[in-house]
Amino acid sequence: MTTKKPIKADKEVHPSGDERYLAIDRTMKQFNYEKDSLLEVLNAAQEAFGYLSRDLLIYISTQLKVPMSQVYGVATFYHLFTFEPQGEHNCIICKGTACHVKGADRIIEALSEEFEINAGETTPDGLFSLTIARCLGSCGLAPVIVLNGQVYGKETPEAVRRRAAEVVSFSKEEQTQTMEVG
Repeated sequence: MTTKKPIKADKEVHPSGDERYLAIDRTMKQFNYEKDSLLEVLNAAQEAFGYLSRDLLIYISTQLKVPMSQVYGVATFYHLFTFEPQGEHNCIICKGTACHVKGADRIIEALSEEFEINAGETTPDGLFSLTIARCLGSCGLAPVIVLNGQVYGKETPEAVRRRAAEVVSFSKEEQTQTMEVG
């Protein structure tokens, strides 16, 4: 009589079929599904998916046994969490008091004109998102922006517009070259 051995999969698969959930599950398991791990789990979800969808928030709420209102409350409190897909490049403008006084609104206006979007939106081609933060905690460098994860301080509308346009232009050139090669 032959016995069949279970077939081992080369890759671990989440029941949903979406492997990104595995990163979230690992984080929850690392923290023993404690309710206090909510911020860490939300961060893992944001990193895995790029944004927090309603379904993702429900999943986290269910798995950690935390009310959805608490999950949503924590997610909306911190500026780093987003609820819609972001562009390939993201520019966060600080709107704290010091940044506001030193011209954050002029920077927002310059970028809105350059990319033809409002704050909180992404360009139709998905290359650039303009995001507002309540405060980035770098008041001595006001006005402050974060472009693709890099913090820049004492910024001017012209400098930010130029830097963001260069980054997006470089991405467009890469896309064009990829299309020509392919």
